[in-house]
Amino acid sequence: MKRQHLGLYAIALAILIVGLAFAGVPLQTMLFGLFVLACPLMMMFMMRGHGGGSDQEKQDHHTTGHRDG
Repeated sequence: MKRQHLGLYAIALAILIVGLAFAGVPLQTMLFGLFVLACPLMMMFMMRGHGGGSDQEKQDHHTTGHRDG
């Protein structure tokens, strides 16, 4: 997930909330849905920089043809 897309995600969420409100979904139901999604969303944002490895590790992998470990 790239930082440049956060604005688009915010707009999509706003459109979703307005659409659900016009569809007659109660506010309590929408808040509960946001509460349920809060944990996975926070995990995505917190872990987005992990797991890619460093640039040096990637360079070593490409030059040697294998990974250590």
